[in-house]
Amino acid sequence: MSDLIQNVTNGILENTSRPVQAESSGNELGKDAFLKLLCTQLQYQDPLEPSTDTQFVTQLAQYSQLEELQNLSSTSQNQQALSLVGKTVIIQTKNSSGNVTNINGTVDYVTYSNGKAKLSINGTLYSMDDLYTVIDDAYIIQQGLPGIENEVKVSFDKDNPEDITFEVNMGSGETVATQILVMLNGEVIDSKYVSLNGNKITISKDALSKLENGTYS
Repeated sequence: MSDLIQNVTNGILENTSRPVQAESSGNELGKDAFLKLLCTQLQYQDPLEPSTDTQFVTQLAQYSQLEELQNLSSTSQNQQALSLVGKTVIIQTKNSSGNVTNINGTVDYVTYSNGKAKLSINGTLYSMDDLYTVIDDAYIIQQGLPGIENEVKVSFDKDNPEDITFEVNMGSGETVATQILVMLNGEVIDSKYVSLNGNKITISKDALSKLENGTYS
């Protein structure tokens, strides 16, 4: 699982997430396998050279330690899951063919099944193991802010005046702009000369009649 909160630098989400992990090779020794191994050892030990009490105590202590570590890891993961409610996350899943799918959404609630936390996103439950990254709220807001991606430069010719039209980003989500204001040479253009159609702003040539010929930002 990646870091719970990603850093944002200059409005860009830093890619510190880990790639999708490969399926377990099956060679990991969990507490159940450890216990079966211990029971098998007891069943087939040589009666002429039985294991000492010290050896059994040591092995049982190792089993107990392994169980505590796994329980601690599970508890920590479950606590992390609760902190994700209301956060925007990216879930990465892989099907039987190995194809990776990204699911982006807000965590509505957390539920538990067999001691494992599951995240509810867009009406579907996903395992915490599928968590790819958590997106910083400030980054999400910034992505939806209105603005102009590139500086707009327009040319004006008194002898052949024309309306000026250019595109702007009106924003998205909860940060969509509902009003616009245009400044030229440091002065605000009267709104009666400015119209908005979708994401296109048009400045009437009548608002430019007092300008000198040239290029303006």
